[in-house]
Amino acid sequence: MKNCQKYVFQSLRLGFREWAEEDIQEMFLISSDTEVMKFFPEPQTIEQTKDLVRRMQQQFAKNCFCYFAVEVLETEEFIGFIGLAEINFEASFTPAVDIGWRLAKSAWNKGYATEGANRCVRYGFDVMKLKSIKSIAPEINTKSINVMKKIGMKQKETFKHPFLADCKRLENCVLYEIENNS
Repeated sequence: MKNCQKYVFQSLRLGFREWAEEDIQEMFLISSDTEVMKFFPEPQTIEQTKDLVRRMQQQFAKNCFCYFAVEVLETEEFIGFIGLAEINFEASFTPAVDIGWRLAKSAWNKGYATEGANRCVRYGFDVMKLKSIKSIAPEINTKSINVMKKIGMKQKETFKHPFLADCKRLENCVLYEIENNS
């Protein structure tokens, strides 16, 4: 991807950019990994991955944010996504903006999710002027919940996720939030 400004923004070690067609196959490899998708009903198909990328491209065009394609700056290795997206279901807390991440196993346990999420919160508050950012995870996804806590989010409620009603082990979710105090 060659252009004048490759990244929308950067953190110390990560570059956050718009999605490109060549990302679909690499994202599919991540989203079809059963370990990566442990807290989802099932791994994603190539069609579901294409839909995810198209949805993020549309959200970026509309809002100037999305779950950004993320690269390690030093190597330009694509490692998945971290970013902000509109929540696409009805709940007591919607409409709202979610912060989320999905990283390749090779990128786990390096602090990338926390570093990237912190940077996305700053972008959401400083550039996009969001009032608050939410995050959702199944109650059993303690790794994601730990990231939420590390970036200063506070638990607001537990709820049954409408998209996970057929998956009893995942349907009980937590909602975390961080507010813009500037």
